Amino acid sequence: MQHFLLQSQARSISLKSVYRMTEDEAYQTFCALRWPETEGEAVCPKCGGTETYNITSRRRFKCVACLHQFSATSGTLFASRKMAFTDLLAAIVIFVNGAKGISALQLSRDLDCQYKSAFVLAHKLREAMAKEDQGRKLSGVVETDGAYFGGYVKPANRKEDRRDLRFTENKSGKRQSVVVIRERDGQSVTFVGKNEAIGLAAVKASVVAGSVVHADEATHWDALHGSYETYRINHSVNYSDGIACTNQAESFFSRLRRMEVGTHHHIAGPYLNAYAAEASWREDNRRMTNGNQFLTVAVSALASKQSRTWGGYWQRNP
Repeated sequence: MQHFLLQSQARSISLKSVYRMTEDEAYQTFCALRWPETEGEAVCPKCGGTETYNITSRRRFKCVACLHQFSATSGTLFASRKMAFTDLLAAIVIFVNGAKGISALQLSRDLDCQYKSAFVLAHKLREAMAKEDQGRKLSGVVETDGAYFGGYVKPANRKEDRRDLRFTENKSGKRQSVVVIRERDGQSVTFVGKNEAIGLAAVKASVVAGSVVHADEATHWDALHGSYETYRINHSVNYSDGIACTNQAESFFSRLRRMEVGTHHHIAGPYLNAYAAEASWREDNRRMTNGNQFLTVAVSALASKQSRTWGGYWQRNP
């Protein structure tokens, strides 16, 4: 059977189709994505008024009721944008088409823009993806596991100078744990902390009572037995015993690890949670056509408020 992602039905949008648009068509597409309830007719973000003047020469609107001026991207993740609307649409298509993520360097080359612009834009799209996980509750059969990312220590050249990285004093101190909680054939949420033990509180906060939880043999998962019907698998013996397994969680880590090693090369630090949320979104929506993935990210970005983390990022971090 042909894999879904290789079938023509999975390809419902292409970069070619975006760049065939004129800038006016791309602008109208943005308006339709921003205000679907009014079929692209502007709605004032300040007072909610639907009667507006159209300042065509500047692609701006002026509210009849409160006289507030705004644009199709005002107050969204794309606020204060300088890119053409066509390039913004193309950026979203390029971003969702990367099965293992897309690096800011490659995005900057494809869009012919500065690396800094591509870096911030990519993180804004990750922020839009992460919005879907906020406050999510999982139920049914749930798998949880943790894995460590970042904090790489380069081995010394001479064998006698190499350090045993199993000891704390020889580690970089930057390595962090990503814990994933994932429904069987459903949604997932991720958490980032210093160690995998943070997953215990995360499970209790995100998994509804009465659910079935599968975990590995790590001792911090022992407390799950008091709150959920819990099954454990010892990975030193096997990966599945016919009843318990965490293969869905491991599938997530496989994608995130390929993103780290093959695409981004460095995803640690304060933004590891953003890359983890991106990998979670890609896993959850992997059966969706790329056109629907594009719509999901674009609508989420335009429905989100202006980013406090990434708005003016390079001005604050020269």
